[in-house]
Amino acid sequence: MPANYKLPATGYRLKIGIVCYPSVGGSGIVATNLGLELARRGHEVHFISYERPFRLTGREKNIFFHQVNINEYGLFKYPDYTLPLAVAIERVQKQHLLDVVHVHYAVPHATAALLARRIMRQNRIPLPRIVTTLHGTDITLLARDKNLFEIIKYSIERSHCVTAVSEDLKQETLQLLKTDKPIEVVYNFYTPVPATASRDAIRKKLKIKNSDFLAIHLSNLRPVKRIPDLLKIAGLMKRSPSFKLLILAGDSFLPYRPLVKKLRLQNLTVKEHVKDIQNYLNAADAGLYTSQTESFGMGMLETMSYQKPVLATKAGGIPEVLRQGQDGYLLKIGDIKGFAGKLKLLMDDPGLANKLGQNAASQASEKFSAEVIVKQYLRHYQNTCGKTA
Repeated sequence: MPANYKLPATGYRLKIGIVCYPSVGGSGIVATNLGLELARRGHEVHFISYERPFRLTGREKNIFFHQVNINEYGLFKYPDYTLPLAVAIERVQKQHLLDVVHVHYAVPHATAALLARRIMRQNRIPLPRIVTTLHGTDITLLARDKNLFEIIKYSIERSHCVTAVSEDLKQETLQLLKTDKPIEVVYNFYTPVPATASRDAIRKKLKIKNSDFLAIHLSNLRPVKRIPDLLKIAGLMKRSPSFKLLILAGDSFLPYRPLVKKLRLQNLTVKEHVKDIQNYLNAADAGLYTSQTESFGMGMLETMSYQKPVLATKAGGIPEVLRQGQDGYLLKIGDIKGFAGKLKLLMDDPGLANKLGQNAASQASEKFSAEVIVKQYLRHYQNTCGKTA
């Protein structure tokens, strides 16, 4: 592909590589859903990762998976992923001549893609453009590590296009890295999947009455999610016997069991590694999120998409997703009593809860739909491929 290659304005079938983690975390879900939407629109999508993303069956049209093989040599104390990933990207490019490699996270993915381009250049393979999406952890955590700061800054500044999932994350990146690299805000999106089990069936399975008020939380349980706050709220809500809390955990809940015992929680149900989250969201009455910070808040968006009001902390990019008093309520970090008070308000006023839930679903579909967001990514791909290397 010549350095000054430019995409036709319409009707062009892009070849897009997507490099992401295949896990159930927010970035993996977003990257996988993006690939699926691009494939539905006729583009050719190549996923490159150490495992097939869990939402892919292998039977999708226009989607291909390339596994990164990791060898654990005794020579290395710690297995390396960046180098075999770079080789895998170069190999895919040689075989398929991608237009764009869209990486999710600066390290190790953008770093590996940039190294792969160096190998391609030496081997006289046409070069793809690198689009890097920042999801949060690479900035809020990793970039604050002096051992990683320079490589993260380099990987971002050498990418051809950089996007962030919220304005808050964009500003934090610019301030922390002190970079002049343009960063475009492209929000996450979510397309709700129809429930395959009824509200009654799920509640019966959970041993929760239809008359109970069920609050739901879904996350990977990392410390930033402030799960102890969530449990303390449930502790305060013991005064309301009809209140129940369901946690859909993307990781082991075991570290929090001692606090559950200490608080003597009988109104809590935990399910780990659930894949049919739509069934549980459909059976819930509200979402509950107590994070220290969130670059976006994918779990919140998923909850809103199923017409549920959301209570969340006013932190990071959350206020860009959730409108105070319209889709739910924003509270201060650690305001246990405030969360409990708003839950009681929703429990006592089903009409209010229903109205907020409908607003939340409208916000999700109008601002954070695939129709809106995928067009933005396609525009960035096209603009990026029209630039000079």
